[in-house]
Amino acid sequence: MELNNVKDASSAATLPEYVDVLISGAGPTGLALALDLARRGVRALVLERQDRLSPGTRGSGIQPRTQEVYEDFGVLGAIRASSARYPEIASWADGRMVDTYVFVEGVEPTPSTPYGTMMMVPQWRNLEIQYARLTELGGTVAFGTALESFTQDTDGVQARVVRADGTARTVRAAYLVAADGGRSTVRKALGVTMTGESVAPHPMLLADLRLDGLDTRHWHMWEAFNATDFVALLPAPLNDYFQLIAGFADPAAEPDTSPDAVRELVAERTHLTADQVGEVLWSSAFRPNAALADRFRVGRVFLAGDAAHVHSPAGGQGLNTSVQDAYNLGWKLGQVLRHGAPEELLDSYEAERRPVAARILDTSTRLHRSGDMRRGKDLHQIDVGYPGGPLAAEQRTGLADGALRAGDRAPDAPCTTPDGAPRRLFEVFQGPHFTLLAVGDAELPALDGEMLRTCRVGGPAPDLLDPAGHAHQAYGEGLFLVRPDGYVAYAADDASGLPEELARYGVRTAVALG
Repeated sequence: MELNNVKDASSAATLPEYVDVLISGAGPTGLALALDLARRGVRALVLERQDRLSPGTRGSGIQPRTQEVYEDFGVLGAIRASSARYPEIASWADGRMVDTYVFVEGVEPTPSTPYGTMMMVPQWRNLEIQYARLTELGGTVAFGTALESFTQDTDGVQARVVRADGTARTVRAAYLVAADGGRSTVRKALGVTMTGESVAPHPMLLADLRLDGLDTRHWHMWEAFNATDFVALLPAPLNDYFQLIAGFADPAAEPDTSPDAVRELVAERTHLTADQVGEVLWSSAFRPNAALADRFRVGRVFLAGDAAHVHSPAGGQGLNTSVQDAYNLGWKLGQVLRHGAPEELLDSYEAERRPVAARILDTSTRLHRSGDMRRGKDLHQIDVGYPGGPLAAEQRTGLADGALRAGDRAPDAPCTTPDGAPRRLFEVFQGPHFTLLAVGDAELPALDGEMLRTCRVGGPAPDLLDPAGHAHQAYGEGLFLVRPDGYVAYAADDASGLPEELARYGVRTAVALG
């Protein structure tokens, strides 16, 4: 097992003078954004202060909606191969296991929602998989290289970039994205404040360690999650170590992250001895906070992931929300930079993502304070959407309660080609393009373009058949423009409003409309 020894010593020596997008930070957010931009032909450079990807299991929960994102990115197979389901929690007292209960309540997949359970993947492995896909697509991470300072003007951002050896150079970019974590230097340089609170006054310790004396079928816990002096030991999937999560009753405590101190902590709070705790692979201390940046955009600079919102680890929401920030921003940058979409499209990033982050912050804070350790479908983020947002163009009237609307997540549906081959709607959507989907007899214009695909399900001359009726059940009949990030941008009974809708995204077609 290697806890992130991935690095590229040559990348810092070959920094370009100009890129389309400069990304500060090679964590889950920065790599996801760089990966998405690379498949759109957008020149991006990721700066990472460390000389390698970050170690540590950290946030390991991959929610079903993020699994859908990873499927689109082409990394879900590798993610699933490195994953396991969360085990039952085993409560310990007086040296014996006194109770077990389900932590993650699985939900059976449905035709519209193909993934029903949060998966467990160590964050270091998640980063390795995203980085491998990024390099396949020709993307670059400059390790051992940090963003020292920047200025911006009406045409772009001028960044001073410093290597580990102290040498510096200037890189100019059309846009800068801060994916540099909760202590973001970019956010501070912009003067953007974080509004929030301490979730709990008690510090916490994370560590990855090898040990003997516990089975790997349970998540072992001593005391409740909100009982301050708790300890939890979670077996890492497909690896030979455990993740330690520990709380401290004294708000003034400064947890000692040294290997010896970690071993002593385990021995003090569990029935295990210090001799049963082997190598401490990684450790870190933090205080749970919940905070939201007052702005996600200042001119040509964007905040994403923990730079924009900081969560308690409860509920497995932080990493997932961060990846979806990148997924929302990536296609918009691509359309503006490569396809001439109006620059105002980028304003929708904050308008869409900040309210989502605010709601999820409330959820994770509530879970942390309650100590409730059961996790259900309300945390899957499948219901996250943007109805009523600036890009949701709903043209139909008289819709029934619960009907799919513009701004909602576009559901999956198993269909078949006319010759009987199985094909899912998610396979049609996969890639950096928009999809114009006609379900039933709705008019489907004969369009073609680099960033637009068309697909008819049922009706005259269908591309796909819907033998079990799953697509009709999920969508109803109509015409739907599906965004590259899998949300319905436009829903109508006909194509009369389509020309204006395509123009706002810079989507050019080979056939004139209207």
